[in-house]
Amino acid sequence: MEVIYQPYIDPEYECLIERIYPPWVCIDNDTCKDCTLVKVDSANKHGILLEMVQVLTDLDLVISKSYISSDGGWFMDVFHVTDQLGNKVTDESIILYIQQALCARRGGITKEARTCLGKEVAPGVKDLALEMTTKDQPGLMSEISAVLVELGCNITAAVTWTHSSRTASIFYVEDGLKGGPITDPIRLSNVQEQLENVIEAHHEKGEKRSVRLTTPAAGRTHMERRLHQLMYGDDDYEMCRGCDGGDRGHKKGCDRTHVSIESCKEKGYWIVNVRCRDRPKLLFDTVCALTDLQYVVFHALVSSRGTMADQEYFVRHKDGYTLNAESERHKLTLCLVAAIERRISQGLRLDICAKNRMGLLSDITRVFRESGLSITRAEIGTYGERAVGSIYVTDTSGHDVNLNLVESVRKEVGGSVIAVHKPQTWAAHGGSSRTSRRVPNTRVEDEEDRPRLSFGSLVWSQLERLSSSFGPIRL
Repeated sequence: MEVIYQPYIDPEYECLIERIYPPWVCIDNDTCKDCTLVKVDSANKHGILLEMVQVLTDLDLVISKSYISSDGGWFMDVFHVTDQLGNKVTDESIILYIQQALCARRGGITKEARTCLGKEVAPGVKDLALEMTTKDQPGLMSEISAVLVELGCNITAAVTWTHSSRTASIFYVEDGLKGGPITDPIRLSNVQEQLENVIEAHHEKGEKRSVRLTTPAAGRTHMERRLHQLMYGDDDYEMCRGCDGGDRGHKKGCDRTHVSIESCKEKGYWIVNVRCRDRPKLLFDTVCALTDLQYVVFHALVSSRGTMADQEYFVRHKDGYTLNAESERHKLTLCLVAAIERRISQGLRLDICAKNRMGLLSDITRVFRESGLSITRAEIGTYGERAVGSIYVTDTSGHDVNLNLVESVRKEVGGSVIAVHKPQTWAAHGGSSRTSRRVPNTRVEDEEDRPRLSFGSLVWSQLERLSSSFGPIRL
């Protein structure tokens, strides 16, 4: 193992430097005609890059290019960002939020920044979090949400990812009778026991599984970062296979995920190159993987062109050593491929916007289960009196959904259901097939031809002008 020796810096001294030289943030709408530049200078610390990217992606901003440098104990970064429609960021509330969030100390974003934005950027931070990992099974989300309703738990937000036949879920719940967090230890123990029974019913001997309850606390891990951690802890990366181009480089026309790692012995870095199909939150996912694997990014260049994105990182391990063992290099490659592919889900995407009510999520997922649909990914929350989210579905065999089922699902679910047809080839290999089919009385759109709106931007576009307050409402 090759070790790069670095001077020891007392943590208290690092905090002192941060107080003397607080982060400097500039929002520049003049330099570039087609994007906003977010420039950040700050004292360097482990994880700061992820914090910066997290703030921007939580606002559903698209990062098309970024230059990163953090040598010498100082962090300097430039992000080229637009909104989901490709426009500059001109909303004063969003600009104020970015400035205050990026300048906020590690304790969290200031209350004033959250208030001026008028939107809950990190839903569920005040609620009990239920974290689960297990083997992916059709109908699992339906059973979990039904049990929670029976136990008197109101689901305020929920997110589920599936990858490599494994699933990770986080449900944020509150007390259904009194509102607010559930604090009774006996009741908490009963909730955990009942959820473990559900997971156990689908579990085979020797398979990994986990159920964990997390009470509200300052500094709670970001929801999507926590999902990455759960799936990594479940070893979902072991089955990953990126592009097999190897040392011959990325094959012309190939749009699968390609990761290569080379040595830069002169500077003591490892150069990590990632090329894959571009999509929202791609930078967050790769930086999240590097950070949680304890790698420090000293320099990076990120850009996208057309449908493809290129990322180049100069990294070292936090402890100072480089990747000498082939096994370490192989593991980092697989983990990066997994982090990129977890958010790419197969199936038909259903965007849901319905009047919020007690047990809504349980009813929606029950309809899916009874209709023979399997959920591959879901993200749903509340905004005022509305429940808004996106759910990806396939049939129970993992194949494309018969779109004739969508109309019957829409009638039972109620509210507004938008079916966005995304061919399975795009989910698996990034193909750019452009086909769409229309279901009677149900809106169907081609994923490639419409702006790539996430859950957050869907909330903004449909409901922002209807309410100035946001809070967890019974779901």
